[in-house]
Amino acid sequence: MLVFLVFLLGIGNFAAHKAMLESGHPVLQQLAWLFESLGGRLSLILEFVMLVGTLMAMAGGSNGWALFYACYTAVNFGAVWLILTGRI
Repeated sequence: MLVFLVFLLGIGNFAAHKAMLESGHPVLQQLAWLFESLGGRLSLILEFVMLVGTLMAMAGGSNGWALFYACYTAVNFGAVWLILTGRI
């Protein structure tokens, strides 16, 4: 059940990431090397690696990674909310 919850959080992270990429925020120009590398896919690859790494660690019995990923997701959602609402 915990693995499924982390997987759902991963879907939410990808959705938030896509919204941030489509926002056209100035931070995207400042970090162009990250968001334009590999045809704009490097940041999405890093997001995928975070999700797969967490799921693999959990499969190995380390359920504490679920808490780490939940905190990571909360920070991502907070940052995207700040960017999309123009607070940053």
